[in-house]
Amino acid sequence: MKIWLLSFSLFVSFVMYAESPKTEIRAVWLTTIYGLDWPSREAKTEAEYKRQQKELIDILDRLQEANFNMVFLQVRLRGDVIYRSEIEPASKVFSGRYGTRPSYDPLAFAIEECHKRGMECHAWFVTFPVGTNRMVREQGDASIVKRHPEYCRFHNGEWYIDPGVPEARDYIRSLARELVEAYDIDGLHLDYVRYPDKADTFPDRPTFRKYGNNKSRDQWRRDNVTALVTDIHDDIKQIKPWVQFSSAPLGKYSRIPRVPNAGWTAYETVFQDAQKWMELGKQDMIAPMMYYLDDDFFPFVDNWVENANGRHVIAGLGAYRLMRNEADWTLNDITDQIDYSRYFGMTGAAFFRAKNVLDNTKGIYDELKNNYYKYPAVLPPLTWLSDSVPSSPEEILVTREGNTLHLSWEAPEDAESVISYTVYYSRADTVSTQNAKNILVTGIRGTSFTLPVQKDEEQEYSFSITSSNKYRIESQPSRETYYYLSRYEK
Repeated sequence: MKIWLLSFSLFVSFVMYAESPKTEIRAVWLTTIYGLDWPSREAKTEAEYKRQQKELIDILDRLQEANFNMVFLQVRLRGDVIYRSEIEPASKVFSGRYGTRPSYDPLAFAIEECHKRGMECHAWFVTFPVGTNRMVREQGDASIVKRHPEYCRFHNGEWYIDPGVPEARDYIRSLARELVEAYDIDGLHLDYVRYPDKADTFPDRPTFRKYGNNKSRDQWRRDNVTALVTDIHDDIKQIKPWVQFSSAPLGKYSRIPRVPNAGWTAYETVFQDAQKWMELGKQDMIAPMMYYLDDDFFPFVDNWVENANGRHVIAGLGAYRLMRNEADWTLNDITDQIDYSRYFGMTGAAFFRAKNVLDNTKGIYDELKNNYYKYPAVLPPLTWLSDSVPSSPEEILVTREGNTLHLSWEAPEDAESVISYTVYYSRADTVSTQNAKNILVTGIRGTSFTLPVQKDEEQEYSFSITSSNKYRIESQPSRETYYYLSRYEK
């Protein structure tokens, strides 16, 4: 193993700052519980709600500047939600009181603002934990613990929905259906879809006696979680087949042969069989929480990729571990992980948390913006959901007004299937659409774009545009348009 890691270190020395991939997922987990990432303060007045909105705009602007293209927004926290639900109470993080909705819809606002910036917005949904005793008291009669005590178990200082109760799983399914039906989310992302820590003492023996069906308790527990994942997947694909379904399992799947003493694992410790979910085709993407170093990271990248079944697997990277009061990692610890996961088959990375990235902890934001994410990246296609390729955009028109070039184009004939466009450009007489450095902008949900230029510059430009459908399948490039920028307006 040491020889293998040494080989990787030598490999990294050659690939660092190599040309960025054209296609890649670049995500953050944006945490709302306790206002950790957003919002920083609760609001009582309309002006304070506007401040909350401005806060999110600033966060998304900075993510856009660093070419991030996906946000996991925490929408269900601990039996409370940040969206308009008829099933569970509004979180208190925006208004200061459970059950009191802010004057705006935080999820609808976030979706709109993400889409303006060419980013996808995935609803991050905490599955089984439903709060401490204090949270349950504050939620009052609206708490799931009060409404359906038969679904809930108290364990290790917190309440959980019991995954072994079929009606409890149906309750979670109803929340997922409500969310997918009501909002234009790009994906539903399950977190904590597993048994809790110290699961040996989780008080589900009566449930097991009733529903165990002669299985071992370990396998019964795995089957309970897999049943919920399967049902939610099938519900989503019936309602909106293009909505992606993903999860964040523990970073170490099981005690694999290369690391037989892996310790805390998804499969053995918390009964989370995420590789089975991919084998069954019930996940479009997984983001294992790989907040470890060395032998607890690199072999598990290989293990996840080898068992991906063609689905997208992205490395969940612990940006918070850079903090001195956490693990005091070096920046190279994170960049080595990006290098390895990028070049050995993962489809991208997600960072926990957004604030640790945006605070530029140990220079991580600058490193991503200036090196690893220097150019935009197109999101990878969901080819197992559709093989329909949209038509190319029609003629590109380029006009100049002062220090701005205005690009506009005609939507293709099958415009109803198209949701976004990618603009490629080069400062030459032709443009390659295979090179990331030629991506001017991606994820545009309109048919125009403006490019700042120097007014007295003499420069040639070539432009080409592709369209993408809801399954992120990209069309062939449009016919190129050549424009010569002169100091004299044409």
